[in-house]
Amino acid sequence: MGTSESTHSTETKASRARMQDLYQKNVVPALMKQFNYSSPMQVPRLKKVVINTGVGESVQNQKVMDFAVYTLTQISGQKPVVTRSKKAIANFKIREGLPIGCMVTLRNQRMFEFVDRLVSVALPRVRDFRGLPRKGFDGRGSYTMGLKESIVFPEVVVDKLDKIRGFDITFVTTAATDEEGFALLSQLGLPFRK
Repeated sequence: MGTSESTHSTETKASRARMQDLYQKNVVPALMKQFNYSSPMQVPRLKKVVINTGVGESVQNQKVMDFAVYTLTQISGQKPVVTRSKKAIANFKIREGLPIGCMVTLRNQRMFEFVDRLVSVALPRVRDFRGLPRKGFDGRGSYTMGLKESIVFPEVVVDKLDKIRGFDITFVTTAATDEEGFALLSQLGLPFRK
Protein backbone atom coordinates (compact mmCIF):
# COMPACT_ATOMS: atom_id res chain seq x y z
CA MET A 1 0.00 0.00 0.00
CA GLY A 2 2.77 2.43 0.94
CA THR A 3 4.66 2.05 -2.36
CA SER A 4 1.69 2.88 -4.60
CA GLU A 5 0.90 6.01 -2.56
CA SER A 6 4.49 7.25 -2.74
CA THR A 7 4.61 6.50 -6.48
CA HIS A 8 1.37 8.44 -7.03
CA SER A 9 2.61 11.46 -5.07
CA THR A 10 5.89 11.42 -7.04
CA GLU A 11 3.93 11.38 -10.33
CA THR A 12 1.75 14.22 -9.07
CA LYS A 13 4.77 16.33 -8.13
CA ALA A 14 6.41 15.58 -11.47
CA SER A 15 3.34 16.56 -13.52
CA ARG A 16 2.76 19.63 -11.38
CA ALA A 17 6.36 20.64 -11.80
CA ARG A 18 6.17 20.01 -15.56
CA MET A 19 3.06 22.14 -16.14
CA GLN A 20 4.10 24.92 -13.78
CA ASP A 21 7.62 24.98 -15.21
CA LEU A 22 6.07 25.20 -18.68
CA TYR A 23 3.94 28.13 -17.51
CA GLN A 24 6.79 29.99 -15.77
CA LYS A 25 9.56 29.35 -18.32
CA ASN A 26 7.70 29.37 -21.64
CA VAL A 27 4.17 30.77 -21.35
CA VAL A 28 4.89 33.92 -19.28
CA PRO A 29 7.76 35.19 -21.49
CA ALA A 30 5.90 34.33 -24.71
CA LEU A 31 2.71 36.14 -23.65
CA MET A 32 4.66 39.14 -22.29
CA LYS A 33 6.31 39.49 -25.69
CA GLN A 34 3.09 38.88 -27.67
CA PHE A 35 0.89 41.35 -25.74
CA ASN A 36 3.62 43.80 -24.58
CA TYR A 37 2.91 43.39 -20.86
CA SER A 38 5.13 45.48 -18.59
CA SER A 39 4.95 43.05 -15.64
CA PRO A 40 4.71 39.24 -15.34
CA MET A 41 1.71 39.81 -13.04
CA GLN A 42 -0.30 41.05 -16.05
CA VAL A 43 0.10 37.72 -17.85
CA PRO A 44 -3.19 35.79 -17.79
CA ARG A 45 -3.19 32.54 -15.86
CA LEU A 46 -5.48 29.57 -15.43
CA LYS A 47 -7.68 30.08 -12.33
CA LYS A 48 -9.68 26.86 -12.31
CA VAL A 49 -10.99 24.01 -14.42
CA VAL A 50 -14.63 22.94 -14.02
CA ILE A 51 -15.73 19.50 -15.25
CA ASN A 52 -19.50 19.12 -15.57
CA THR A 53 -21.85 16.40 -16.75
CA GLY A 54 -25.62 16.44 -17.04
CA VAL A 55 -27.46 13.25 -16.16
CA GLY A 56 -31.07 13.90 -17.12
CA GLU A 57 -31.98 10.20 -17.09
CA SER A 58 -31.33 10.12 -13.32
CA VAL A 59 -34.93 11.42 -12.95
CA GLN A 60 -36.17 7.92 -13.89
CA ASN A 61 -33.26 5.92 -12.44
CA GLN A 62 -31.33 7.21 -9.40
CA LYS A 63 -28.52 4.64 -9.91
CA VAL A 64 -27.38 6.49 -13.05
CA MET A 65 -26.01 9.31 -10.87
CA ASP A 66 -23.61 6.86 -9.15
CA PHE A 67 -22.01 6.04 -12.52
CA ALA A 68 -21.59 9.73 -13.36
CA VAL A 69 -20.07 10.44 -9.94
CA TYR A 70 -17.69 7.48 -10.36
CA THR A 71 -16.57 8.75 -13.77
CA LEU A 72 -15.85 12.31 -12.63
CA THR A 73 -14.10 11.04 -9.48
CA GLN A 74 -11.76 8.89 -11.58
CA ILE A 75 -11.04 11.66 -14.08
CA SER A 76 -10.49 14.49 -11.61
CA GLY A 77 -9.15 12.77 -8.50
CA GLN A 78 -11.70 14.42 -6.21
CA LYS A 79 -15.35 13.80 -5.35
CA PRO A 80 -17.83 15.76 -7.49
CA VAL A 81 -20.77 17.79 -6.22
CA VAL A 82 -24.22 16.61 -7.31
CA THR A 83 -26.16 19.46 -8.95
CA ARG A 84 -29.92 19.71 -8.46
CA SER A 85 -32.68 21.24 -10.54
CA LYS A 86 -33.55 24.81 -9.58
CA LYS A 87 -37.13 24.73 -10.84
CA ALA A 88 -39.77 22.25 -11.97
CA ILE A 89 -40.16 21.59 -15.70
CA ALA A 90 -43.23 19.49 -16.42
CA ASN A 91 -42.27 18.61 -20.03
CA PHE A 92 -39.07 16.92 -18.81
CA LYS A 93 -40.76 15.39 -15.73
CA ILE A 94 -38.37 17.34 -13.49
CA ARG A 95 -39.36 18.53 -10.04
CA GLU A 96 -37.45 21.15 -8.10
CA GLY A 97 -34.47 19.74 -6.18
CA LEU A 98 -33.98 16.53 -8.21
CA PRO A 99 -30.35 15.50 -8.90
CA ILE A 100 -29.72 16.17 -12.61
CA GLY A 101 -25.92 16.30 -12.93
CA CYS A 102 -22.59 16.55 -11.18
CA MET A 103 -19.56 18.80 -11.39
CA VAL A 104 -16.09 19.14 -9.96
CA THR A 105 -13.89 22.25 -9.68
CA LEU A 106 -10.13 21.79 -9.88
CA ARG A 107 -7.64 24.39 -8.71
CA ASN A 108 -3.85 24.63 -8.26
CA GLN A 109 -2.00 21.30 -8.33
CA ARG A 110 -4.96 19.09 -9.37
CA MET A 111 -5.89 21.58 -12.10
CA PHE A 112 -2.39 21.50 -13.64
CA GLU A 113 -2.25 17.71 -13.32
CA PHE A 114 -5.63 17.38 -15.07
CA VAL A 115 -4.65 19.73 -17.94
CA ASP A 116 -1.41 17.79 -18.37
CA ARG A 117 -3.30 14.45 -18.59
CA LEU A 118 -5.94 15.94 -20.90
CA VAL A 119 -3.36 17.27 -23.36
CA SER A 120 -0.85 14.40 -23.28
CA VAL A 121 -3.08 11.34 -22.72
CA ALA A 122 -6.82 11.91 -23.30
CA LEU A 123 -7.04 14.13 -26.40
CA PRO A 124 -4.67 11.94 -28.47
CA ARG A 125 -7.02 9.00 -27.73
CA VAL A 126 -10.11 10.78 -29.11
CA ARG A 127 -11.26 9.15 -32.33
CA ASP A 128 -11.02 11.35 -35.48
CA PHE A 129 -9.60 14.25 -33.48
CA ARG A 130 -8.79 17.27 -35.64
CA GLY A 131 -8.20 19.86 -32.93
CA LEU A 132 -10.41 21.83 -30.58
CA PRO A 133 -12.85 24.33 -32.11
CA ARG A 134 -12.09 27.99 -31.35
CA LYS A 135 -15.76 28.93 -30.94
CA GLY A 136 -15.88 27.79 -27.29
CA PHE A 137 -14.65 31.12 -25.88
CA ASP A 138 -17.15 33.19 -23.89
CA GLY A 139 -15.95 36.72 -24.70
CA ARG A 140 -14.05 37.11 -21.42
CA GLY A 141 -11.14 34.74 -21.99
CA SER A 142 -12.62 31.51 -20.60
CA TYR A 143 -13.03 28.44 -22.80
CA THR A 144 -15.49 25.53 -22.72
CA MET A 145 -15.07 22.28 -24.62
CA GLY A 146 -16.96 19.01 -24.66
CA LEU A 147 -15.81 15.41 -24.78
CA LYS A 148 -18.28 12.77 -26.00
CA GLU A 149 -16.59 9.81 -24.31
CA SER A 150 -15.22 9.65 -20.79
CA ILE A 151 -13.25 6.51 -21.65
CA VAL A 152 -10.51 8.53 -23.37
CA PHE A 153 -9.13 8.84 -19.83
CA PRO A 154 -7.41 5.54 -18.98
CA GLU A 155 -8.50 5.85 -15.31
CA VAL A 156 -12.13 5.15 -16.25
CA VAL A 157 -12.84 1.41 -16.34
CA VAL A 158 -15.50 0.67 -18.98
CA ASP A 159 -16.80 -2.39 -17.08
CA LYS A 160 -17.85 -0.17 -14.15
CA LEU A 161 -20.10 2.03 -16.33
CA ASP A 162 -23.70 1.51 -17.43
CA LYS A 163 -23.06 3.52 -20.61
CA ILE A 164 -20.42 5.89 -21.96
CA ARG A 165 -21.24 9.53 -21.22
CA GLY A 166 -19.67 12.79 -22.22
CA PHE A 167 -18.91 15.89 -20.19
CA ASP A 168 -17.96 19.55 -20.52
CA ILE A 169 -14.68 21.09 -19.40
CA THR A 170 -14.46 24.83 -18.71
CA PHE A 171 -11.08 26.54 -18.42
CA VAL A 172 -11.53 29.74 -16.38
CA THR A 173 -8.67 32.18 -16.96
CA THR A 174 -7.77 35.67 -15.73
CA ALA A 175 -7.53 36.83 -19.36
CA ALA A 176 -9.55 39.92 -20.27
CA THR A 177 -10.15 38.98 -23.91
CA ASP A 178 -10.66 35.81 -25.94
CA GLU A 179 -7.43 36.51 -27.82
CA GLU A 180 -5.42 36.46 -24.58
CA GLY A 181 -7.28 33.36 -23.35
CA PHE A 182 -6.62 31.60 -26.66
CA ALA A 183 -2.91 32.48 -26.49
CA LEU A 184 -2.66 31.22 -22.89
CA LEU A 185 -4.41 27.89 -23.56
CA SER A 186 -2.47 27.34 -26.80
CA GLN A 187 0.81 27.89 -24.95
CA LEU A 188 -0.31 25.40 -22.27
CA GLY A 189 -0.65 22.80 -25.03
CA LEU A 190 -4.36 22.69 -25.93
CA PRO A 191 -4.44 21.65 -29.61
CA PHE A 192 -6.76 24.14 -31.33
CA ARG A 193 -7.76 23.80 -35.00
CA LYS A 194 -5.64 25.85 -37.37
